Amino acid sequence: MERLQKAMAEAGVASRRASEKLILQGKVAVNGKIVTELGTKVGVHDEIVVNGVPIHHEQHVYYLLNKPRGVISSAHDDKGRRTVVDIIHDADIDERIYPVGRLDYDTTGILLLTNDGTLANKLMHPKYEVEKTYVAKVEGIVKNDELKQLRLGVIIDGRKTKPAKSKLLNVDRAKKTSLVQLTIHEGRNHQVKNMFKAVGHPVTKLHRETYGPLNLYGLQPGEFRALKPEEVQLLKKKADCKK
Repeated sequence: MERLQKAMAEAGVASRRASEKLILQGKVAVNGKIVTELGTKVGVHDEIVVNGVPIHHEQHVYYLLNKPRGVISSAHDDKGRRTVVDIIHDADIDERIYPVGRLDYDTTGILLLTNDGTLANKLMHPKYEVEKTYVAKVEGIVKNDELKQLRLGVIIDGRKTKPAKSKLLNVDRAKKTSLVQLTIHEGRNHQVKNMFKAVGHPVTKLHRETYGPLNLYGLQPGEFRALKPEEVQLLKKKADCKK
């Protein structure tokens, strides 16, 4: 027996958190009865129906996308905007997948999509310390002491960020902008933008280059590919190495 939201995530319906919302909204039935309790447990022989559609255990799939600007990091959007899942489905891939974490509407770069709920939840949990590397174009000329602040941690919403890696890549003194590489292993909302804002350098462009052991080599914006089996194993190893 396992919790209903975990079974839904494993079946590729949505992330565990999103599955919990569906349960609370009364959109999930187990063996013909609407269930709204998050503690509900189900077994392999229970029938689970979400929004009138029975779920089944799908084979796990893993896709790597180079997210373009102006696309929502979600499976659905109430405003009808294009989502990262739309990009995958436009290629006649029908599995129910969802993004692992989020990139802002105007942020580009590497994004993992899967229906493997267990792995997705581990990769998003801070305790597993999955590194993500960003390149940010920011206003102003970033100084060494500000790079040090980013490395040691800055205060965002009353909490200090975890130690990070920062490197100045380029400076345009005429336009008064800097290009900075930042590597973090947390996943707070708008964290990278807020970190640069905390040291006085608002972000004007943001691109995520790497996610754990994965990079975007060979992928243009809007392109995606399936992960190789060895890449999936690397991710699973990473998600299990920090307990």
